[in-house]
Amino acid sequence: MLKDFIEKNKGKTVFLEHEVKGLLKEAGISVPKGLFVSKEMAEQLSTRVDLSYPLVAKVSSTKISSKSNVQGVRIGLKNACELKKAVTELLQIKDAEGVLLEEMAPQGLEVIVGGIEDELFGPVVMFGLGGIFVELFKDVAFALAPLTEEEALWLIKQVKGYQLLEGYRGRPSVDKETLLKIIVTISTFIATGLIKEIDLNPIALYPEGAMVLDAKMLVNAQIGNLRPNNGNTNSP
Repeated sequence: MLKDFIEKNKGKTVFLEHEVKGLLKEAGISVPKGLFVSKEMAEQLSTRVDLSYPLVAKVSSTKISSKSNVQGVRIGLKNACELKKAVTELLQIKDAEGVLLEEMAPQGLEVIVGGIEDELFGPVVMFGLGGIFVELFKDVAFALAPLTEEEALWLIKQVKGYQLLEGYRGRPSVDKETLLKIIVTISTFIATGLIKEIDLNPIALYPEGAMVLDAKMLVNAQIGNLRPNNGNTNSP
């Protein structure tokens, strides 16, 4: 699956958010229902999009590393007038290649799952709690990829805020089974040697299910050699 995706996009090393989310969806990971609007499509964009309000509009560009730094996100769009205004404004941002429109996801417990090809350790997967937990407390844990579900469970238990996943002060526990499957999938992706970095941040966790709200991926410039599969039959 991953290899086919990269083959179809030969020559590209950085992908737009909706492209990464398309790959994740194919891998069985939930993402918000959305529509990518290129600059060329914007002129003909119908105000009657096949999406349910309220919507989120985000600038899309392979050259913009942080949407928030360029004020590239509009949330809570309630009607066609607000949508049109948001798209117009976002397309005026430097290096904008288009706008991703998505249905707003329900609020959930936010976490981060990522993978990186480390020069010293090789493929590594990361898990952490989102928001202030990662920004202020650096509450993250790392493990060598690929992981089994048992190893992924060990990984999430390493963060100091793990109790939040189990439910805390009246909050319900989250769907850890779905979270583990996401971690295993990302660990399998990064273990192929095809990817230099992948970042799902944030992922909203719910009592049932989870949804990836933002995603980035960087492919290795040289992807000729795949890593051994280590007997894992869930090869992407």
